[in-house]
Amino acid sequence: MRHQKRLKKFGTGGTDHRRLLLKSLAMNVIIHEKVKTTEPKAKALAPFIAKLIDTAKKNDKLTAIRELNRLVNHESCSKKIMDQLVTKYKDRKSGYTRITKVGFRAGDSAPMVLIELI
Repeated sequence: MRHQKRLKKFGTGGTDHRRLLLKSLAMNVIIHEKVKTTEPKAKALAPFIAKLIDTAKKNDKLTAIRELNRLVNHESCSKKIMDQLVTKYKDRKSGYTRITKVGFRAGDSAPMVLIELI
């Protein structure tokens, strides 16, 4: 029974598939600053991105870089978080992303959204 388990499954891939999907989407959002995806994926992605930015803001630089490299496997992504996003969001406590509805996908009518960094 899944009582009070709030994680979305995203298909039959299991935990590893969900974790890799969130890593990949987070890297694309951080590098390109916006991504068009489905609504459930974007809602699962927003806390993951918030965790990345909060980790970079709270820890010292060496610890933050190690933690970011563990969570996201892209060098330019972690470099952008440390150099640009930490200074951009230094006064903001949370709410680093914005989700905007853009319509429905043509093939299966899935609700599509645009998730972007504020």
